[in-house]
Amino acid sequence: MLWTMEGYDTFANESYPLAGEWDTEPEVLVAAQERMQELEKSQPTESSGGQADGIQDQVYIVRPDGSKYRFM
Repeated sequence: MLWTMEGYDTFANESYPLAGEWDTEPEVLVAAQERMQELEKSQPTESSGGQADGIQDQVYIVRPDGSKYRFM
């Protein structure tokens, strides 16, 4: 099984799949960092409130066993 990512739309309160599959955790972590950079461009902290207190979308790493954790 492979590592994947999932997005979470905090404004709509729903999860959505993110494209890609990775063989290792270090590889998916690089992809998650790139996704966070994309979010900062499309949903800037200045207008969305960011990750901590705002409505900027969140990124989750999905392990091969199906469990997941939030990437910050």
